[in-house]
Amino acid sequence: MPEKPASAYREQKGPAYTRKEYITGIPGSRITFYERGDPNTDFPIKIALVSKEKGQIRHTALESARVSANRYMMKKAGDKNYYLKLKIYPHQILRENPMALGAGADRISDGMRKAFGRPVALAARVSEGQEIIVIETTEEFYGAGKEALRRGKMKLPLPGKVTLKKGVDVVSS
Repeated sequence: MPEKPASAYREQKGPAYTRKEYITGIPGSRITFYERGDPNTDFPIKIALVSKEKGQIRHTALESARVSANRYMMKKAGDKNYYLKLKIYPHQILRENPMALGAGADRISDGMRKAFGRPVALAARVSEGQEIIVIETTEEFYGAGKEALRRGKMKLPLPGKVTLKKGVDVVSS
């Protein structure tokens, strides 16, 4: 069964559904690393990808954005000239009621009976103005950091903006 589009899970509906000790069959998070680069160096520039809206981001989209931004920074700056950190964690459990398709599906499917759904994915709940990915780098690779976050932003279902948090002067784009 293919994944539903990001728009199906983008909005925050209802209370948080995060108690993993009571729920069986939760898929594991696809996010492999939350930090990449050199964490020990104090870099002069800090750029952040900030959410413009409140919503949810699936763990697969977060991993895709992280991989895209990290790969670009690795290619342009090398592994010692930046530090990338994913600032959010997918706690929210997403449920889906699987529906049978095709001929004779009406005899197999229960329809809306017992439609609570089974866990299919994890998502991170994000508020407006919350940092999603942060890159620290040198002034030499400031442009590469902005481009890396722009590429990561394209993988996410929510609109975002790239903001300079620490550096010469604070501006946003």
